[in-house]
Amino acid sequence: MYIGRFIVVGQTWAGYRVSSRSFPHRKIVEREDVLTVTQTDEAPPTENPYIAYNCVRQLEETAIIGNGSHVDPIAEKVALGYPVRDALAHGLLTLDFEKDDYDTPRIAGTIGEESAIGIVRRDGIIVTEVSEPMLVATYEHDAPEPFAIDTRDAEGVAKALFDLDFEHPVCAAGVATTQDGFVTAVYNGPEG
Repeated sequence: MYIGRFIVVGQTWAGYRVSSRSFPHRKIVEREDVLTVTQTDEAPPTENPYIAYNCVRQLEETAIIGNGSHVDPIAEKVALGYPVRDALAHGLLTLDFEKDDYDTPRIAGTIGEESAIGIVRRDGIIVTEVSEPMLVATYEHDAPEPFAIDTRDAEGVAKALFDLDFEHPVCAAGVATTQDGFVTAVYNGPEG
């Protein structure tokens, strides 16, 4: 089954997977406190604005994860002191669903100060607190729903999401809380 890009958010960990039929030549790279989805060297040139974006941003007490450019304004609102769920709702509503051929929803989640998950689709927005691990995807599973995986560390989450039996995996990221702050991990496939 193809569910597109998706996130899974627990109370102390979260993960994101890029799945793509149209743009498979992508990877996630680590920069200071940010994980960024970008094209690989093999990728053909494109003007598509939805290909490259920050998918994980770390603040002092909150990590934000999502499938597009809305991750940055959500992080900015949290840094300004907005309640986490308000920041999620504001960021998702402001950028709205992607204006592509599929009206692709935007998805986002947070861990740390508060764990929450959300989606904005053509027909509305859902933002909810996470009390048990939840998944939301751009297609098929486009409302937050309970979803369990067997690992809780950043590296294990990234690898577990990549290996899930959903079609067209490209790359994955994980983030988890530790005593020293957040730890992130990237899995760009077995050859990445």
